[in-house]
Amino acid sequence: MIKLTDFFNKLPNEEIKIKFNMNAGNPDMRAWDLLLEDSPEWKNMNAYKSRQPSNNLGNARYLIAFAQYYPYGPNYYIFGGIYKIEKIIPELFNTVGYNLVLTDFYKDYIKRLIIKLKKPIGRDIYLRKYSNIDDNLEPEVYEVAPSTKLGNFMGYNNILLTHKEMQYIIKNEEPTWKNALSKVKGIYVITDTSNGELYIGSASGNDGIWQRWSSYANINNLTGGNKIFEDMKNNNKDRIINNFTYSILEIFDIKTNQEYILQRESYWKNVLKTKTFGMNCN
Repeated sequence: MIKLTDFFNKLPNEEIKIKFNMNAGNPDMRAWDLLLEDSPEWKNMNAYKSRQPSNNLGNARYLIAFAQYYPYGPNYYIFGGIYKIEKIIPELFNTVGYNLVLTDFYKDYIKRLIIKLKKPIGRDIYLRKYSNIDDNLEPEVYEVAPSTKLGNFMGYNNILLTHKEMQYIIKNEEPTWKNALSKVKGIYVITDTSNGELYIGSASGNDGIWQRWSSYANINNLTGGNKIFEDMKNNNKDRIINNFTYSILEIFDIKTNQEYILQRESYWKNVLKTKTFGMNCN
């Protein structure tokens, strides 16, 4: 394995800190989600300044930012950029206290370089001097993806995608995902995380679940032709984009006839009572 400090071998000869972000003090705001979406909150969480000196950037001139890459596990982090640090004067505390300017150092590896730490960190944010990083965390280069990383297909039983993750997979035709989802038909569940309501749907087309979910991922559609979703989209499409998650309940061989799949769809609607308490109309 290559040590991170050997991989980043052309950095400025100035004080540098490295930050391992997990979430922004909120389990629902995971650092990798913010980085993947290019959310302003990604930079804000790295520029946060508290009154605890150990949690601040101090006199460092540069910051190396990583986000926990939870698809792989707690020890894995994905590269989010190297920033030049500019202090905000007068000082601000318990808020954004630095102006971070993204540099060109290793910029091509953002959202592609994944490192593995010797052991889990165990807190929301962990900040260290880069010069001491090999002392106990011993970060090593685990993977360099050819393009922006989301993660290889993880198995039908392990799928839990946000709407934005699904859009990314469909838009980029992620090969392992497309290969797996287009080979099976199935029953899936959509969850509105804002209120817990469920929708049960089925995929019985020739290209399986991939075909069905592509209609949800299409920014000009989002609804897959579902009437309730059409009403949501017309009233507030952000409810779909920001709150819907997608999982698979059952899969079937691509040759399975539609009648049987619809029977299983009805079974799951009955089990989960989605016509009474969820988002199914029929």
